[in-house]
Amino acid sequence: MGDTLEFNNIHTEVKGSWNDGRLRFSKQSLVYKSHKTGKVDSIPAPELSAAQWRRVCVGHGIKLATSTGHVYRYDGFRDTDFEKISAFFKANYKVELAEKDMCVKGWNWGTAKFTGAHTTSNAFAQNVLSKADVIQATGDAVCIFKELQCLTPRGRYDIRIYPTFLHLHGKTFDYKIPYTTVLRLFLLPHKDQRQMFFVISLDPPIKQGQTRYHFLILLFSKDEELSLALNMSEDEVEKRYEGKLSKNMSGPLFEIVSRVMKALVNRKITVPGNFQGHSGSQCITCAYKASSGLLYPLERGFIYVHKPPVHLRFEEISCVNFARGTTTTRSFDFEIETKQNNQYTFSNIEREEYGKLFDFVNAKKLNIKNRGIKEGMKGADGYSDSDEDQHDAYLERMKEEGKIREEGDGSDESEGDSDESFNPGEEDDDVPEEYDSNASVSDSEADDADSEDEGKKKKPEKKPKKVVKEKKERKPRKEVYQYLMNDSLHDESRNRHNFINPLLLSLRVSPVFQEWDRKAEEAKKQYEKAMKEYRESGGGAAASFFLTFYSSNILDSRTVSNTHNKSEY
Repeated sequence: MGDTLEFNNIHTEVKGSWNDGRLRFSKQSLVYKSHKTGKVDSIPAPELSAAQWRRVCVGHGIKLATSTGHVYRYDGFRDTDFEKISAFFKANYKVELAEKDMCVKGWNWGTAKFTGAHTTSNAFAQNVLSKADVIQATGDAVCIFKELQCLTPRGRYDIRIYPTFLHLHGKTFDYKIPYTTVLRLFLLPHKDQRQMFFVISLDPPIKQGQTRYHFLILLFSKDEELSLALNMSEDEVEKRYEGKLSKNMSGPLFEIVSRVMKALVNRKITVPGNFQGHSGSQCITCAYKASSGLLYPLERGFIYVHKPPVHLRFEEISCVNFARGTTTTRSFDFEIETKQNNQYTFSNIEREEYGKLFDFVNAKKLNIKNRGIKEGMKGADGYSDSDEDQHDAYLERMKEEGKIREEGDGSDESEGDSDESFNPGEEDDDVPEEYDSNASVSDSEADDADSEDEGKKKKPEKKPKKVVKEKKERKPRKEVYQYLMNDSLHDESRNRHNFINPLLLSLRVSPVFQEWDRKAEEAKKQYEKAMKEYRESGGGAAASFFLTFYSSNILDSRTVSNTHNKSEY
């Protein structure tokens, strides 16, 4: 048998929450490290007094008792692990691993009787309180901070600092937090450079109903000052805290709170490292889930504040990924995947932050999932819109529709140009699509465009539209319209003429229109020739009177005819 035994995926229950981790038995100690928080529980081998092997809801578990009165429970073992664990305990700890049968019938029995004087009940109550995990606020607080703004849990709280625990007193809830449950302390500057975050990481977390808070986040203004006097003598302060605190302190509020917490909890305060974003700040504005917040790259991990807070250590990160933004190319997403197959996506990061963040991740030697693609394709600003490592069909379709709309907006210079793309002389199967910017291509040109390369070469050529526009500006078109409508000069006829005018515009490229154009030109020449001969014969004055009289009679007759026709209906 070896000197150590290791088991992965072992769970421990802390205040109703299951945490998985790794358990290792060695000759000197028993060590359990949580995958979620990184917290390490160590039990020296000489302190181990009893061990039980039990059947639990999933698999088997071990209950360990120490000479100091602490009890540890670990679940997730297999039935076949009993023999090797029992042999290891006998050989190295001199402790027998006893099998304990659990009652599954749900029966409860027994009574508690109190007789005689009250000292019997008081002794029982004191015995229960001494064994229970109950914190009693006895004695005076070292100091009190009034009405501090707390983001998680939300509200304003009075914080009383006791030698062994922290007491949060609010209008609705009270929390007592032992210093032994504090894992880490963070002091983070806000991006506006006017506020500071003070973050306390807790394990186990504090509970409010069914909600668990793994982080206590306080928000301070840099301009807020405080003068504080500790409720202790100077000699006692010097003896207990070895110069870390003084009886009288003054300065910014966030500095005093962080200084007091550091001395009582005996933990280092983590601050941002040498990372600087595009704007010069030590954080990156982004969104996690449905809320906007700030992501801080630290020397040993990432922390996101504030809703919900997330702390990811480099040692638990499997890989990171730089993904294109799903809504716009002006931003990108930063994805982090842990070794426990959990994924965290921080979205809507400005593209100017890409180069800074990529260099930071690269310097920390984290595994970048799409390193080769990004290094080869990023542009001058360190960002690339392309992301070929993962095909997104929906995103590709949206991009194509955007390109089509952009081409349509650029080609529709006037209302008349959009109507010219329709050609009634072609068959229905050959009619181009509605958003096809090259809709005026003829059948012969479409047949020649068999290959994709030839189609790309022909598509940018949009000269036929300019030619049609020049035809539209030619003045002889007026005679064509008059020839078709007989130029009645009547208001009703003119309205009808304007009504069908768009149809005529769309028919300008048809063979029928070309025939009308030719007839109009011949009629004009015959008219000019007849007018010239008539004027040379000296009939100019009489012709003017004759035309006026004739036109008025024609209009009157048409008006009467139209009225008669309407009355029939």
